[in-house]
Amino acid sequence: MDILVLGGTKFVGRHIVRTALDQKHQVTLFNRGQTNPDLFPEVEKLVGDRDGDLAPLRGRTWDAVIDTCGYVPRIVRNSARVLSNQTDLYVFISTISVFASFEKEGLSEDDLVGSLADETVEEITSDTYGPLKALCEAATQDEIPGKSLIIRPGLIVGPHDPTDRFTYWIRRCAQGGDILAPAPPDQNMQFIDARDLTSWTLDMIEAGLTGIFNTTGPENPHTLGKLLQTCCEFNEEGARLIWVDGATLLDAGIDPWSQVPMWLPGPENVGLMAIDCTRAINAGLRFRPLGTTIRDTLNWDRARDPSVPMKAGLEPSREAELLELHRKQAQ
Repeated sequence: MDILVLGGTKFVGRHIVRTALDQKHQVTLFNRGQTNPDLFPEVEKLVGDRDGDLAPLRGRTWDAVIDTCGYVPRIVRNSARVLSNQTDLYVFISTISVFASFEKEGLSEDDLVGSLADETVEEITSDTYGPLKALCEAATQDEIPGKSLIIRPGLIVGPHDPTDRFTYWIRRCAQGGDILAPAPPDQNMQFIDARDLTSWTLDMIEAGLTGIFNTTGPENPHTLGKLLQTCCEFNEEGARLIWVDGATLLDAGIDPWSQVPMWLPGPENVGLMAIDCTRAINAGLRFRPLGTTIRDTLNWDRARDPSVPMKAGLEPSREAELLELHRKQAQ
């Protein structure tokens, strides 16, 4: 198949391109040529800007278009409009963050999405990110009715993850010693390896399927305890998880999700790691073993420049302070 990828050189996009090339698809990239421009020298690269310079896209046709980098509805609408008559299928990579509320478990594709009082807002913040993505979905469906595939991943993990949320735990457990973990260990964990997401996306394109699909996993959610214990299996010198009560962490001013990645306490977040992905699983979504994702991410992380600080997680000195506080409280 002949596939156009909007973006294609960062995390999910680069995995999509790599997988498509491995499957012998023909790939064209459209981006500004600023992020990892030396990647994929074997593919055709169209240089332009989605916010104004779409001329390189005109007059061409592709079997499918994959939009990996749409965040602002106006820009997504413009791209979809230009390409509406130039492709048989337009794939928009969205997010489960589109949902209006996470106060219940089992959110499905039919649940209510978030909205903005002012739909002209384009600043991306923690409050606007989800509603903006929901508006991007709507723009895609408006411009390409009946020919759109909307994919809503949860937390995406694996090699080349720029957020370091998942990688923090893998690196920290590999370092060993006493490791601060947010209690309780039985809390749900859902995420998807970028390679599983991209393989399934290409399968859906080949099948010509459309609609909206939640895509996180696995089929039966992990627990945080299982995730961290599996991470610790890759430590050769010994590691011990110290489970610290969430209230203690909050009282100490710790920011969930950023300082303690993948942890979002409170009833307002109960559904975030309990999304219903039945529709995608029935359409063939599969998940590689947890240990494989951890091993591959660890190997990738070890090849990175160790002097570059992580974008998420606790500083060692802060972790030590919190562990000491926990010990004193336990006496």
